[in-house]
Amino acid sequence: MDELEHIRMRKMRDLMEKGNFPENVSDSPTILDDSMFDEFVKKNPVALVDCWAEWCGPCRMIGPVIEQLAKEFAGRVAFGKLNVDQNPATAARFRIMSIPTLIIMKNGTVVDTIVGAVPRDHIISKLQPYLL
Repeated sequence: MDELEHIRMRKMRDLMEKGNFPENVSDSPTILDDSMFDEFVKKNPVALVDCWAEWCGPCRMIGPVIEQLAKEFAGRVAFGKLNVDQNPATAARFRIMSIPTLIIMKNGTVVDTIVGAVPRDHIISKLQPYLL
């Protein structure tokens, strides 16, 4: 682990011990639906939304990676999961044609997308420019 990551972890631990940890910080992905998608991406300065479906093998492969990244980047990136079968309006709005599709948003605007089950490091490299 690099020095910056140690500093970040120590700072987060200090905030938690003092009771000053922001209330809205989640260390797991938020389950999203059509009705709350916009609210989620607007209230989180940086968000990554995993567009997936239960029957999708590559989606199941990348799911644990998203869970792990949500823990590692808690407080810097909000992670969400959108089941495209259950939420066709949002899937159509963002023209999701292949899954998994990861949508990276900053201040409610799409800044990047990743299609397919890609390595963890690839996701991190795409997130780096937008980290808080």
